[in-house]
Amino acid sequence: MTSIRDLLGDALGVGETYRLRLEERDGLLVAAHPNDASPMDIAVVEGLDRLEERPPTEPVTVEIVGRVVGGRIAGRVVESGPRNA
Repeated sequence: MTSIRDLLGDALGVGETYRLRLEERDGLLVAAHPNDASPMDIAVVEGLDRLEERPPTEPVTVEIVGRVVGGRIAGRVVESGPRNA
């Protein structure tokens, strides 16, 4: 049986990684969630030491973690800088 928690986890993409453009809002680095079904944006709160600039000028790779920060799903930077072609 599928639970509400499972459906919400799927919509939020917990454990998934995305290449995102970050901006600063309310003192946090935030990105729009790439999944249109997600009810939350992403607050990037972990792995910030990987960033050279805040907010970074290029998209970064962010993994969604299973907690909420300031009404947004939390994420962590796993890779920053331009991707190799």
